[in-house]
Amino acid sequence: MKYTFLKKSIFLGIALFICAIPVFALELDTSVDDEIRRTYDPSKLEQSLPVLPKTAPAQNSAGKTPQNTHQSSQTPPKLQPVTPDARPQIGVKKFQNDYKYDKSTAIKIKKGTKFRVKSNSVISDYLKEGSRVSFTSVRPVTQRYITIPSGTKFTAVVQDSHQPQMSGNGGLVVLMVDNITVNGQTRSVHGKITKANTKKIFFNNMKGKRSYWKGVAKQIDKGENFYKKTRRTSSKLADNPVGIIISPIPVVTGMVVYAVNLAGSPLFAVFSRGGRISIPAGSEFEIKLLEDVYLY
Repeated sequence: MKYTFLKKSIFLGIALFICAIPVFALELDTSVDDEIRRTYDPSKLEQSLPVLPKTAPAQNSAGKTPQNTHQSSQTPPKLQPVTPDARPQIGVKKFQNDYKYDKSTAIKIKKGTKFRVKSNSVISDYLKEGSRVSFTSVRPVTQRYITIPSGTKFTAVVQDSHQPQMSGNGGLVVLMVDNITVNGQTRSVHGKITKANTKKIFFNNMKGKRSYWKGVAKQIDKGENFYKKTRRTSSKLADNPVGIIISPIPVVTGMVVYAVNLAGSPLFAVFSRGGRISIPAGSEFEIKLLEDVYLY
């Protein structure tokens, strides 16, 4: 019984001690705080504090704010207009006064009209693209209401040209007749060359001789000629009792060379070049109009 009463007394004392702790904890020593308030004025302390410096917005290495940098990055770059390279147009030369005339009152030279002319200069594959050559008619041409007299001048432009090439391809000259001068009037025309020294010109292309197959035959002939020489050599050796032993060697060598030339002649002919084209001044040509021409 005594033990129980003692136990309860101990628990009650511990509980009272725990409850009394906050009361003692709230008793603070405010004497120092009161002394500071009597000695110093808090409002004056706030006014005496130093002013903090104003901070500028962060800048990048280029000296621009991040906002400006963001805006500049979103601005698309200005694109310069790209214009195609201006290439000179080589072809029919047009005069400014060509289409100012009333066709109902003008005299028409029909398309398909042919003129016999002579060249005033040498025409060859040495001519560069864009070069000009001239012709003079040698016979008058009569049509309704008009006769184009002899001595009429034609000019043409070189549209394409090249010298002899590999694989036996010959030289090339392509002329396009682009104007005519009749009785002092110069008009644009569209014409082509159809004959050169009585030789027909197809597709307006004057070409040198193509010599590919000629090169093939030339290679075969070389092998055949070498084989014939070796046969003669073998015959001479066979007449000598000592040389009869080695007499087959030249024939066999000639046969091998002949076979190589025969089989390889199409390949060897690729390295050959065709013929040049060079037509002297004063040669006869035929010009054919591809469009109507109107004259007063």
